[in-house]
Amino acid sequence: MAMANRTTSFVRLFVAASTAALALGSAMPAFAQEAQAQAEPAPTTGEIVVTAQFREQRLQDTPLSITAVDAALLSSRNQTDISQIAAQAPNVQLTQMGGAFGSSMAAYIRGIGQYDFNPAYEPGVGIYIDDVYFATLTGSVMDLLDLDRVEVLRGPQGTLTGRNSIGGAIKLFSAKPTSGNSGTVEATYGSRQRTDIRATANFELAENLYARIAGVYKRQEGYVDQIDYGCANPGNPLGIGGNASTPSDCVVAKLGEKSYAGLRGSLRYNPTDNFDWIVTGDYTYENRTNAAGVMSATLPAKTGGVDFTCGRFCTYANFYMPAGGQATQAYYTPNTTRFEGWGVSSNLTIGLSDSLKLQAITAYRKYNQTFGTDDDYTPFSLIAGAGFNDLDFKFFSQELRLNGQIGDNIDWTVGGFYNNQTSVYFTRQDIRYIVPIGVPALFLQFQGNDPIKANSKAAFGTVILHPSDAFTITGGIRYTKEHKDYTFVRTQWDGGTLNDIFGVGALNGTKANYDGEKVDWRLSVDYRFSPEVLAYATVSTGFKGGGVTARPFTKNQAVNGTFDPETLRAYEVGLKTDLFDRMVRLNLSAFYNDYKNIQLPIGDCSALDGFAPGTDPFPCAAIQNAGDGEMYGLEAEFSAHPVEGLDIDASLSWIDGKWKRIDTAAQGALRVEDPITTPAWRGSLGIQYKADLGTSGSITPRFDLTYVGKQTIGRLINAGVFSPLQYNPSITLGNARLTWKNEAEDLAVSVEVQNLFDKYYYLPLRFAAVYAFVGTAYSNVGRPREWALTVRKTF
Repeated sequence: MAMANRTTSFVRLFVAASTAALALGSAMPAFAQEAQAQAEPAPTTGEIVVTAQFREQRLQDTPLSITAVDAALLSSRNQTDISQIAAQAPNVQLTQMGGAFGSSMAAYIRGIGQYDFNPAYEPGVGIYIDDVYFATLTGSVMDLLDLDRVEVLRGPQGTLTGRNSIGGAIKLFSAKPTSGNSGTVEATYGSRQRTDIRATANFELAENLYARIAGVYKRQEGYVDQIDYGCANPGNPLGIGGNASTPSDCVVAKLGEKSYAGLRGSLRYNPTDNFDWIVTGDYTYENRTNAAGVMSATLPAKTGGVDFTCGRFCTYANFYMPAGGQATQAYYTPNTTRFEGWGVSSNLTIGLSDSLKLQAITAYRKYNQTFGTDDDYTPFSLIAGAGFNDLDFKFFSQELRLNGQIGDNIDWTVGGFYNNQTSVYFTRQDIRYIVPIGVPALFLQFQGNDPIKANSKAAFGTVILHPSDAFTITGGIRYTKEHKDYTFVRTQWDGGTLNDIFGVGALNGTKANYDGEKVDWRLSVDYRFSPEVLAYATVSTGFKGGGVTARPFTKNQAVNGTFDPETLRAYEVGLKTDLFDRMVRLNLSAFYNDYKNIQLPIGDCSALDGFAPGTDPFPCAAIQNAGDGEMYGLEAEFSAHPVEGLDIDASLSWIDGKWKRIDTAAQGALRVEDPITTPAWRGSLGIQYKADLGTSGSITPRFDLTYVGKQTIGRLINAGVFSPLQYNPSITLGNARLTWKNEAEDLAVSVEVQNLFDKYYYLPLRFAAVYAFVGTAYSNVGRPREWALTVRKTF
């Protein structure tokens, strides 16, 4: 009954909003004529052209749920990295990871995505840079360097962007080299020695030959103090001493710092309207302390009777391991993350005729990432656990698209995609917490150096039919074939044979394979009731690729742990409106997701190891297709330009659903009665007013507000008993910015305050994998209130 009531309310709400918008749309022509007779032409909302359907279309003509943000709006919000975009996009969550996950980002759209960086697993949200697929979560927290626009596509993009875009896609488009010479320089200084420098330059090298270069450097101190426990607590009951090299204030390091540099260069040859070739290269370097983690749950009974919670912005994590087992002497694992990567791409467009265009997109990318972990996040040596990780990645892709027209009523696209990627994941693990204290012979300590190979091939096609000027039918199909193999290397730290602890030693040399294929399709209809109102309905499918279990404890878990793709069939209706002579834009969408074969972590590997359910003696950290569910939601995006100088933008989203199936092996921390996704509500509001000061230029105050409802962070387990489901509370954050520009608008000075209300909050994902053993869990904490001053000069 509750489900029926929620669905009825959902339908009524969307129908009521749609009916009101349609009524307003039908009244617009008369209203607009009357308004124009009484006043000067009204200001209008801005227009953004998107390429979500392989061709340039107005945002308001595209029958998809898209949040499109151009460079001007990114600048006014002071959004400088990809994770910040989610604040204004309905049902989108982009979380910068850290700790056990290195330099990566958890990306979720409409409750579907991925958080684990391991290359054995696929993202659930596709990320694209200038139409080139970025295949991993590692390195995805990239700077928004010299962008033209960002497109956030919600819902499965199985026939369009394709690979692993089951939840949606995020597409970044760089500014293209153009004719003429121009440039910008921007410098920022702010809280905790924040120093940002950005610059762009555009050159016309010769007739029809253009170049563009952009660079960024960002540096800022961290905001969580890593404190030497022995130094800060002399004479403590555990006898933990301070390190002789620790400063007098006992602060070893500041976690959460920024240290990022990036460079991008493009060369464009554009001799005619029928030939356009852009070659781009980029380089990124990041070397900083680990993310700002703090203890968020602790059980002192397992930590020597001491509560190692330090405070709001500090931690006693020491990244130290005493001697034991293969560790013949004590050592420190790094408390830093280092990422270095580069890529090149070629985007060639040739007009074969007035109605036929060929596009070829070729790319190569390579990166290396290293980072260390402190699994228990305490200085208590008896429960120690740590790891060192070194990930190499290489990726090649080739995509061909042929766009054409048949008469005035049919547009079509056919194409193919191929990619080949290789990862080598080196890790040194020192896992002492899963064995009884005082049994060093069972210390699980191993070295891995695992090669992971994957390739994907796809063919796709889209047809857009226009039976009439107002009515459009769109159909698409995509066939994908995938392969992945993972070879497990498990040795002692010196390369010698590993004792078969928990079955890990027998993994050495084992190869796990996955092969699969999938067909996705999409059917959409849209109807333009008037120049102001477009309605559409879509049914589409998408998938997240299958793979192999990345962290098996036995050979059977590796060989039998292969899992299939998770799949989604989505139904969506939407309304796109430009009202009041385009002074107001309101876009609405409603969706229902039928989500199957969901890839979930399981806690019982009995089926994989060949034991009766619940009798497996080995640990389990496998992924399997262990659930089905459904989700449904509403989304609204609003922008208005009611008078000259005043701009308002807002968004609101709601999502709900339920689990239909959870396999017994996964029913521990996860229950059928749990919510399938949270938070239920998200919202944002932004307002700015540009006041003209005549010859003194202009001044623009802006205020942004974001709201995120309470969000599940799972359960904690102690002695085989799980806690009730736990949540991060709802949070409302505010940012303020004041910008002055001179009369020529080639000089701007801005002052800003982020997290204006100085809210204290945890980011959504908590690392609690060791709680059952050691009674500790940690979370990344959000940034405190910060100020910054920015000066920008345009040439």
